[in-house]
Amino acid sequence: MIVEMNVPSPGESISEVEIATWLVADGDYVEQDQEICEIDSDKATLTLAAEKSGAISIKVQEGETVAIGDVACTIDTSVEGTASPSVSNTDAPETSSSSKNIQPVNTSTTSYASGSPSPAARKMMAEKGVELTHGSGKDGRITKEDVLLAKTAMGKGPGPRGSEHKKMSVLRRKVAERLVAVKNETAMLTTFNEVDMKAVMDLRKTYKEEFKEKHGVGLGFMSFFTKAVTRALKLFPDVNAMIDGKEIVYYDYADISIAVSSPKGLMVPVVRNAELLDFAGIESEIKRLAIKARDGKISMDDMLGGTFTITNGGVFGSMLSTPIINPPQSAILGMHNIVERPVVVDGEVVVRPIMYVALSYDHRIIDGRESVGFLCAVKEALENPVDILLEGEDQVVKSLNL
Repeated sequence: MIVEMNVPSPGESISEVEIATWLVADGDYVEQDQEICEIDSDKATLTLAAEKSGAISIKVQEGETVAIGDVACTIDTSVEGTASPSVSNTDAPETSSSSKNIQPVNTSTTSYASGSPSPAARKMMAEKGVELTHGSGKDGRITKEDVLLAKTAMGKGPGPRGSEHKKMSVLRRKVAERLVAVKNETAMLTTFNEVDMKAVMDLRKTYKEEFKEKHGVGLGFMSFFTKAVTRALKLFPDVNAMIDGKEIVYYDYADISIAVSSPKGLMVPVVRNAELLDFAGIESEIKRLAIKARDGKISMDDMLGGTFTITNGGVFGSMLSTPIINPPQSAILGMHNIVERPVVVDGEVVVRPIMYVALSYDHRIIDGRESVGFLCAVKEALENPVDILLEGEDQVVKSLNL
């Protein structure tokens, strides 16, 4: 029996996806529920699993865009075998007449024309100073269109000067479109401040071992920043609001989007109701989401929503930046690296661990007073974590649930 595998719907608003990577080859034997394909949507990368066991026949190639519900592949359930990364039956015992017919498909299409320009393309390459080794024509032949789309050669040098073109994933293209849209459609401004991180670092140094032993996660900076942000959002509700047409939507909860880096690019999973979580709860949830993003298992549900975003460029060494708003949100907080700097404390110059922080906000909904007040509230909480975030010296152990 031939089973058709249709492209699943990642979400209500998505009508098409891109086949990112086939995890098996055409003709391979696959087991039921085995992951066979990665699909890129404008929200996330999803995995397609085999519905039945059998020999797979791929109908859509990598890089092709297909509509939801289209047939991506078929599975011949009459074929018996053992799943493997590639089919090789030379050493395997013959189990049936049909299993003998499973052979890897040779997709090589090289010919004398591969990488060769047509006469018209050759002339244009000489005129434009363009160097191409592969084209979009049949068998990789270089066409006039390839030359027109190519950039002028970057000159000549004493060493190798190769380049490589890679197609952008649907996710990356969508992110690029949204970032450009933010710059064009919002009145984005950025305000800055600096935070003395000594108090937070002293707390982490004192309790990090006990905290990790008790909760199984580290006591990181992100939980302090998240707690400081949820407090500031209550004080300045405009920062936790969004524009919806001609209305402003205010949220009485704080879903904090945390920007994390993954092999697929920047992902922004959401910590739900962060205002209700304690330090251990925040750290555990961030760790869970970061692992899912790193392993490529992040889902749309993990990234939907969010009322405010925190991004930490400091993990890459960034000293200062202007983060871009994550639409439809109205603001984003940028963390940066911690550097020891000379500062004046009580009339004396001392060295303190300082972090620059940045708040980018949509000026259409957030005024200067609210934006500056919000960032000052975050600064205040981080410089006085015991009194503001941990409810006083005698409540530190209880607040950290130790």
